[in-house]
Amino acid sequence: MPDRDDQEQERLNRQLLELLNEIRVALPGVQVLFAFLLAVPFQARFGQITSFQRHVYLVTLLASAAATACLIAPTGYHRILFQRGDRPRIIQHGTRMLIAGLVCLAIAMTGAVYLISDLIFSATTAIVVTAVATAVFFWLWFGQALLRRWRNGQ
Repeated sequence: MPDRDDQEQERLNRQLLELLNEIRVALPGVQVLFAFLLAVPFQARFGQITSFQRHVYLVTLLASAAATACLIAPTGYHRILFQRGDRPRIIQHGTRMLIAGLVCLAIAMTGAVYLISDLIFSATTAIVVTAVATAVFFWLWFGQALLRRWRNGQ
């Protein structure tokens, strides 16, 4: 029977692999969104947007950049601290960065939904669609898990 240290190392290895796999899922989406946002100002209609839309675009672009930074941060952190015996801290930091990256990605996605729907439809439709998108992102990415933690008293 493996001793406690071996079991702990196996648990930490599994947690680290799960974290890295979760980051691998989120990162391509944020990279595609960021690339799209970088191309938007070069489109002909971009010069016709309102001042408010420009501000939303800037927040969306910065949120997308922040999401990219947060989702890539665990890689550098892990690589620098690799084999230094601090795997629990690496996992804790990576988890925080993943959650921060998802928050930034939700903000960026919401901003993109608003900008596109505001350009295509009315402001009222854009607000409603954006509110629904925000609720969906929050519920699917955070709400369900937070509710379960709250119900379980954690």
